[in-house]
Amino acid sequence: MIAVMLMSVAVIAGLCVLAYTLAVYALPFMLAVEAARFAYATGSGLIGAGLVGLVAGAAAYGLLLFAFASLRSPILRLMVALVFAAPAAVAGYALVHGVTREAVPSEVWRQIFCIMGGGFVGASALVRLAAPTSSQKS
Repeated sequence: MIAVMLMSVAVIAGLCVLAYTLAVYALPFMLAVEAARFAYATGSGLIGAGLVGLVAGAAAYGLLLFAFASLRSPILRLMVALVFAAPAAVAGYALVHGVTREAVPSEVWRQIFCIMGGGFVGASALVRLAAPTSSQKS
């Protein structure tokens, strides 16, 4: 029983690290999935929908990264970073909700944990984007 509890804590910690690492890519991933769904619904087939989704995700990531790197105004950079961080916060909320669905019996406490988790993941994505890279430091 104790081994199962320790394994579940390790899995939750691993999911949190994964969410923290992949939070920046939530917006391009969501755009890629929606583009692939649209392409599949219009009759492109599975391979065509996958290619459309891949191109759409890469284009969205490249465009937003280019906009973030080329803008000099701190307000505009913050707005682009918030565009990245908002879907990350939603993904963090959904992750915590999925993990705590069976573990937390109180709906109020589950929502509190979910909001805290979504806020943490969104804030961490915002901080990761706003932090200067090694090329910007020199």
